[in-house]
Amino acid sequence: MAGIVFLVFGLCLAIAIPIGVAMAMGAMMPMLLGAAGASPIPQLIRNTFSGADTTPIIAVPLFILAGVIMAEGGISRKLFNVFAYFVGKMPGGLPCAAIMTCLFYGAISGSGPATTAAVGAMAIPFLVELGYNKTFCAGMIATAGGLGVIIPPSIPFVLYSLATGVSTSALFIGGIIPGIFIGLCLMAYAVWYSVRNGEDKVLVHAKVDELRSQGFLRLLKDSFWALLSPIIVLGGIYGGIVTPTEAACISVFYSAIVSIFIYKSVPIKKLPSFLKNSVKTYAPLCFVLAFATAFGRTLALVKAPQLISDFVLNTFPTAGMFIFIVVMIFYFLGMVMDTGPAIVIMAPILLPIALALGIDPVHFGVIMVVNLAVGLATPPFGLDLFVAGTLTGLEPMAVAKKAMPFVVAFTIALFIIAYVPQLTLALIK
Repeated sequence: MAGIVFLVFGLCLAIAIPIGVAMAMGAMMPMLLGAAGASPIPQLIRNTFSGADTTPIIAVPLFILAGVIMAEGGISRKLFNVFAYFVGKMPGGLPCAAIMTCLFYGAISGSGPATTAAVGAMAIPFLVELGYNKTFCAGMIATAGGLGVIIPPSIPFVLYSLATGVSTSALFIGGIIPGIFIGLCLMAYAVWYSVRNGEDKVLVHAKVDELRSQGFLRLLKDSFWALLSPIIVLGGIYGGIVTPTEAACISVFYSAIVSIFIYKSVPIKKLPSFLKNSVKTYAPLCFVLAFATAFGRTLALVKAPQLISDFVLNTFPTAGMFIFIVVMIFYFLGMVMDTGPAIVIMAPILLPIALALGIDPVHFGVIMVVNLAVGLATPPFGLDLFVAGTLTGLEPMAVAKKAMPFVVAFTIALFIIAYVPQLTLALIK
């Protein structure tokens, strides 16, 4: 019966049926085939509603809304100016400043595409104006945008927590060092590329001198509220003052106050449209989460997790082998499936196996999210490639070619993170 459930689910995906509907159809198969103990329709409906009726899930649309407000408020430009002030004159300094902005902006948006859009819309034209190759800049931002789902607060970490029961706060803390480490790997390639291909030092230095002429205190004053945002949100979570859901609510109010009343870059009348866009972004994911609960309980009914666990443990009996297989699976999934559905479907199935092999659940969650973040910049369906392509007028595959070296650097960092759990657990234990 477990094979039939997966077969129906896979066939539905193959013929382009939405993931939520595919899971619903798979969940109904035991009942339709008259399997003993199969859940009736009313029970499946209750399971579906229980999947969406949880308080932590509210954090997802709230973080999306905060990211939208911050993006419209021009926060990314203010962050970029701070980093460019310090590293702009170094070899590859301005590309590195753009990656640093993605790294820091990820602590505001929690989303890869949102980070790519907000930073790319500002940084790509700026870098191209200074003589950097447009396709290189698009590929760099498309890859660095993946940092948005690793640096907390991270929407995929919230989804992993909802799907598995692992502490959201622990996942947020666990993502800090891996996110910074990946950012350093991407910056290393950006520096190498800039040195190898040359930079227009006259233009770059003139632009940095113009920025520095404002004085650091003036620059800090202009950027202070943008820099303070992740400190307030994450400090509240790590200090035990607020829950991640409450922090998401604070993030919305903070971003609105800063953008409307302090920077005055967002008119109040635009807030309803931001709310509408956030709901439109979140609604499909909410359906996926709801149907994933019913689908997961059906899989448990037909003992699919136990069957998969027995097969994996017999075939790949060590933690090292299991991690390698998981990385390969999610590397492929990231190319063809969005981050959210991949997590809510696969995490409840694979986490018990990881626990049986002695893998920390927080470390396993970080591996999954980092793995899927690579897929955001990997063809054929890497979402960040399409975002960067839209911003620059380039074909996504053209962006993908220049993104590949960054993807390689990202992948090297992924394997190091996967096999050195101390990078994830250092701030937790």
